[in-house]
Amino acid sequence: MTTILFTNVHLVDPEAGNVVLGTLLVKDGVIAGHGQELAVPDGAQVVDGQGKYLAPGIVDIGVKVCEPGERHKESFRSAGLAAAAGGVTTIVTRPDTSPTIDNPETLEFVTRRAQEAAPVNVVPMAALTKDRAGREMTEIGFLQDAGAVAFTDCDHVVTDTKVLTRALSYAKSLGALVLGHPQEPILSKGAAVTSGKFASLRGLPAVSAMAERMGLDRDIALLEMTGAKYHFDQITTARALPALERAKNNGLDVTAGTSIHHLTLNEFDVADYRTFFKVKPPLRAEDDRLAIVEALRHGLIDVISSFHTPQDEESKRLPFEEAASGAVGLETFLPAVLRLYHSGDLTLPQLWRAMALNPANRLGLAAGRLSNGAPADLVLFDPDAPFVMDRFKLQSKSKNTPFDGQRLQGKVLATIVNGKPVFGEL
Repeated sequence: MTTILFTNVHLVDPEAGNVVLGTLLVKDGVIAGHGQELAVPDGAQVVDGQGKYLAPGIVDIGVKVCEPGERHKESFRSAGLAAAAGGVTTIVTRPDTSPTIDNPETLEFVTRRAQEAAPVNVVPMAALTKDRAGREMTEIGFLQDAGAVAFTDCDHVVTDTKVLTRALSYAKSLGALVLGHPQEPILSKGAAVTSGKFASLRGLPAVSAMAERMGLDRDIALLEMTGAKYHFDQITTARALPALERAKNNGLDVTAGTSIHHLTLNEFDVADYRTFFKVKPPLRAEDDRLAIVEALRHGLIDVISSFHTPQDEESKRLPFEEAASGAVGLETFLPAVLRLYHSGDLTLPQLWRAMALNPANRLGLAAGRLSNGAPADLVLFDPDAPFVMDRFKLQSKSKNTPFDGQRLQGKVLATIVNGKPVFGEL
C-alpha cells in the first residue's frame, strides 16, 4: 500500500476541537501521524494541499440504498459513488428495503453486494421487528453476528409497547444499539407538513410538533424500564429538546441525531407545493430549526445525518399530499452543512464531531478521527468554493434534491478510504 504525506493542509480535528495548518501521514491504510512538520518517508507520495482543508471522512447514519427491491432508485454502486463525491467514507444503511433486511440471509446478501460494488465503507443496520411490522422482534443476536451494527424499524413506529419493551430488553442483554423514530404514529399518519398558519393557507394535511415530543416521551419511559442503548434518529422540534435533555441528565444511554435538511431548510421552502422539499418528518418552523442548531452547538444533539432517501420521478411528480417523502443527500451533505459554518452558527470541528466522530463512536467504529492508528478515511475539501447545484450532475440514480439550482459553497476535492483515493485526484 502507498504512503501519502499531506502537507500544507488545514487539519480539522473533531477530537481536539481545533483547525491547525499542518501535515498528515498515511501509511498502510491508517493515519501514522500528524502535526506541524513531519519528515517525508522514503517513497512517499507528497500531496501539497495548498491550504485547503483535510478532515475525517463523514460517517452517515441512516442512508437508504434500494437494494434489494428497487435498484432503479439507487444501487450500492451509485450510492457509493455519490458518497465518495460527497466526502462520505462510511454509509450506515437502513433496512427499509424490499424485502426488509430482517434475517441473516438478506443481511449477508446486502453485505456482499456492498463489498462488490461500493467504493466506500458500508455497514448495515437490520430491522428491529420482522418486516418492520411491529408484531414480532427479529433474531437480534443472529443479525448482530452477521454484521448488523444497529437495529431500527426506521419510520415505522412500533405501536405495541409490549413488543417494543421485549425487543429493547433483548437488545440490552446483547449490548445492541436500537434506533427509534420519535413520532406519535396516529397523529402523524398522512401528514405532509407541520401544522400552523402556513399549512392552513396551503390546505395540506399537517401534524403538530407535539407528535415528536409525544413519541420521544414514550420511548424515554421504556428506556427507563429496560436500560437499552438508544439513538433517536431525527429530533427536529424545539418542544422535544427539554425531554431529551432530561433523559441525558438522568443517565440514560441515549443519543440523538437530526437531518441536514431540517438544519438548513424550513416549512416555507415548501412554497409552491415543491415535492422535492417533502421529507419525513416534515420541514419545521424557523424557530425549530434555530433551536436544533443551538442544541447541536451545545452537544444536546449528537449526530447530523443526510437521511439519503432516493425517490424516482414518478414518486415525486405528484400532488404534494400524494408524493413520496424523502430527498437524496449523500452528495449534497457537505456543501449543505457548510451553510452553518459560513453563517457562523457552528465551527468546523463542531460540525465534524457531529458528522464523523460522534456517529463513529456510537456505532463502535474506529473512523471519524485523525488520531494515530485510525483508518485513513479522509476528505480533502475547499469550504469556500462556490457552485450552483445541478441535480442532473449528481451520481445518485435518483435526483430528488431540494438544493437543485441553489448557490452553495464547499467542494470535495478528494475522498480517501483506507488510504486509497476513491474520488478526485491527489
